[in-house]
Amino acid sequence: MLKKLASQLTALAALCLCLTGPAHAESGWDELNMPRGVTHISHIIYDLHMLVFWVCVGIGIVVFGVMIYSMVAFRQSKGAVPDTTLVHSTKIEVMWTIVPILILVGLAIPAVRTLIRTANISGSQLTVKVTGYQWGWNYTYLGSGVNIFSTLDPLSNAARQLDSGISPWSVPHYLRNVDHPFVVPVDTKVLLLITSDDVIHSWWLPDFGVKRDAIPGYVNEAWFKVEPGKIGVYRGACTELCGRGHAFMPIVVNVVSKADFAAWLKKQQAAQKAPPAPQSAAVSPSQPATG
Repeated sequence: MLKKLASQLTALAALCLCLTGPAHAESGWDELNMPRGVTHISHIIYDLHMLVFWVCVGIGIVVFGVMIYSMVAFRQSKGAVPDTTLVHSTKIEVMWTIVPILILVGLAIPAVRTLIRTANISGSQLTVKVTGYQWGWNYTYLGSGVNIFSTLDPLSNAARQLDSGISPWSVPHYLRNVDHPFVVPVDTKVLLLITSDDVIHSWWLPDFGVKRDAIPGYVNEAWFKVEPGKIGVYRGACTELCGRGHAFMPIVVNVVSKADFAAWLKKQQAAQKAPPAPQSAAVSPSQPATG
């Protein structure tokens, strides 16, 4: 019996070594947790998440510890006799009622504080109306006349077709890329007015700590402010089952410097105010262009 137990413990130790070794570290183990994000509010949400996580870990250790101790110390082989008199302890019953209440109240305080911070839209420097469609996102930069419609990029759209013959592995960021990303400046408080034109969608970007439903006839508010030095591309998705194309409406936000954003906005204003090209100069979609 002891030899069998020793062999099982050795196998368990080898398994733990494999799980904590370099090979497993490179497999994306850290990505299983909530991302810390690149905004101040996402950091607050992450800290709250970890606080609740460790409280749950502590509760689990205490509960399972008492269970394991009871099964080992009061097992039948040691002569333990079950109590059949239905005797109970009033002190224990009071304790396991009061302690959970205190834990819940203690967790409610930082949770409410975080909710208040996520709802504070004062001091916004840029306001964008976000409208969900089947299946894409429309971004209207209020006060600037710029309107961007963002849909699944052509490469992903071609690869997802039945019998397309295109391997999804050959498409960069398959189903996670768009034709026109949502461009915002870094270190700027951006207010989002989120709504929908058809069914319920949900605008979710984990690195920003933002997730809001887009509901027809209703406007939800959210905001984010990307920290300085966090210029880059961030990806999210619609997280509300909105129809057969639900999986094909990703969210891509391109965070640029304030100077680059001002230049991009000016370029978009000039392009969207320009008159349409003459019909004779346009190439018909049904005819290939000739060079």
